[in-house]
Amino acid sequence: MSRPYAEVIGDPIAHSKSPAIHGFWLEKLGSEADYRACHVRPDELQAYLSMRRDDSLWRGCNVTIPHKQAIIPLLDVIEEKARGVGAVNTVVRQADGVLLGTNTDVDGVAEAIAGFDPEKRAVVLGSGGAARAAYACLAAAGCNNATIMARSADKALQAALETGLNARIVAFEEGTGVFDGAWLVINATQLGMTGQTAMPSFVLDELAAMGESGLVFDMVYAPLDTALLKAARTAGLRTSDGLEMLIGQAAHAFARFFDAMPPRECDTELREVLLA
Repeated sequence: MSRPYAEVIGDPIAHSKSPAIHGFWLEKLGSEADYRACHVRPDELQAYLSMRRDDSLWRGCNVTIPHKQAIIPLLDVIEEKARGVGAVNTVVRQADGVLLGTNTDVDGVAEAIAGFDPEKRAVVLGSGGAARAAYACLAAAGCNNATIMARSADKALQAALETGLNARIVAFEEGTGVFDGAWLVINATQLGMTGQTAMPSFVLDELAAMGESGLVFDMVYAPLDTALLKAARTAGLRTSDGLEMLIGQAAHAFARFFDAMPPRECDTELREVLLA
């Protein structure tokens, strides 16, 4: 029997945790809908969307590397937050076949830093695509006291301007004093990720200069407990890991796909499933 479905697309796609997340929620809700992974190569993207547009059972898709920018001109409507970030990570098929693009990574960041006071100082490490979601989230929260630590000042400044974040840009090097009294630090780089360069030791050492009750959020989720988060806890700071954002962004996409709120009271169980 045919049933409604959504999916995640990318190249590669086998590593995606999205089917496990959405499948978990659909099962908990007793839904007959389905969620799949679909391998779509760059030269197949346009044909894929053309095919899905005409499929009334298709509710939309999550979008991962390398399609987040390339998909934008192929869609009919782009929500403002996706336009600001410059990337689409969720496509929703509307009833009339119109394809709408949005970015729920911004919502995922908001969940991971819940309770952030926009009057307090925030520091973001990085200037790439993930960082742009953090910039957009902080801008939407009304943050006017942000500092970006990036290897490319020009890239960081351009991204901040495009996402509407008023921020100071500093070099990615020790001794800048960037962490002194900061309330929030977000790592939006791949530093510390499995197979990538380690987080520089000066960052781990300088976290101790953050203010009391400060929060350190690391977008990396492989490994889940990064050196950055360990250093933050050692310094007496609160932490938020990459699964917070991953689950948070998925929840907003799920609601758009299936017109139902996912059972967030089961988040602890879901995390155990994802870490098994």
